[in-house]
Amino acid sequence: MSSVEQPKILTGHASAANTPLRRALAGSQMLFVAFGALVLMPLITGLDPNVALFTAGFGTLIFQVCTKRQVPIFLASSFAFIAPILYGVQTWGIPATMSGLMAAGVMYVLLSQLVRWRGTALLTRLLPPVVVGPVIMVIGLGLAPMAVNMAIGKAGDGSVELIPHDIALWLSLPALITTLLVSTMAKGVFRLVPITAGIAVGYAMALWFGVVDFSPVKEAAWLSMPDFVAPEWHWQAVLFMLPVAIAPAIEHIGDILAISSVTGKDYLKKPGLHRTLLGDGLATIGASSFGGPPNTTYSEVTGAVMLTKNFNPVIMTWAAGFAIVLAFVGKFGALMLSIPTPVMGGIMILLFGSIATVGLNSLIKHQVDLSQARNLCIVAVILIFGIGGMAFGIGGFSLQGISLCGIVGILLNLILPKAKPH
Repeated sequence: MSSVEQPKILTGHASAANTPLRRALAGSQMLFVAFGALVLMPLITGLDPNVALFTAGFGTLIFQVCTKRQVPIFLASSFAFIAPILYGVQTWGIPATMSGLMAAGVMYVLLSQLVRWRGTALLTRLLPPVVVGPVIMVIGLGLAPMAVNMAIGKAGDGSVELIPHDIALWLSLPALITTLLVSTMAKGVFRLVPITAGIAVGYAMALWFGVVDFSPVKEAAWLSMPDFVAPEWHWQAVLFMLPVAIAPAIEHIGDILAISSVTGKDYLKKPGLHRTLLGDGLATIGASSFGGPPNTTYSEVTGAVMLTKNFNPVIMTWAAGFAIVLAFVGKFGALMLSIPTPVMGGIMILLFGSIATVGLNSLIKHQVDLSQARNLCIVAVILIFGIGGMAFGIGGFSLQGISLCGIVGILLNLILPKAKPH
């Protein structure tokens, strides 16, 4: 659907809000836009895609309650947590990892109260672009080996070959190329669904080569409960996940500024940044209590809001409802799990590279001067600690990856003297 040929039901606040049917159609479109990224994250980390759908819908409804349904935003799986979840699941298991993710949600809530108490000034002082930018870069670059391994047919850690190398490239490269082309050349709403398009083409190639196993899909029930997992307290997982919330919290502010710009309303003032952060935090707590990935505001959906001019937050209520209903379709989850590894690997090459680029753009946009020794030291240490795999351990606890980078970046920013103005 091109931006020129939008049907009347999708071209304005008033018309989109006229009838429940029109709201439902607009809501289903918003879910379609978010769908590819929403299910890709749990597929990468080994979580249940049906649970992710449920917690995305559930989290969006929580957000709407906290913000008095004033912000047209959809919440779903956060890619910032991919590496920590992979490490947590491998080290402590899913239930323990969920307790850590719940703690990250609590961190959001604490940040929301900090903003309510002191405004955004203290948050900006603790987390300036010189810290947040390289931390976001670490999120993307640290996952680069996983993307390449999966694209060439291996497991994420490269330990075993799942699909022969030559066939894997015939799956991953078309998926990657399709995602690239749709991102840059598609028009209208189709430009907002590059991941879904890439998965579709890669999956079609997988069918052509006969590497899709449909037996789990046939055995799955049409209607079934998602594979919910209750969190189990694990202090090491909690301490590991707490600092990971830093980068997504700053990203949240950027997303709220973006949707404010699109709708022409200042959501930082009404309902207030403290309410949107609170909603994001409680949504993440709610998601982890069911075994789902942490939630974050989706830029894709913000783009769809801008394109369709659907500013009515009620539309996101419909999108959330559709996500919850779809979560109970057992065959859908089994179909998602049948996507071959190279297909996801091809898309992840662009996806993780894009995350790293967002961090780089943050440094450029805020004109961080890397010729200053102070800024250079902060960025350099964060990047090498994160990408190089630096870890500090005390007893059975190890701090590494994004968690370590976030803490080190904050400390260096507070400790290193600022350059005196000439």
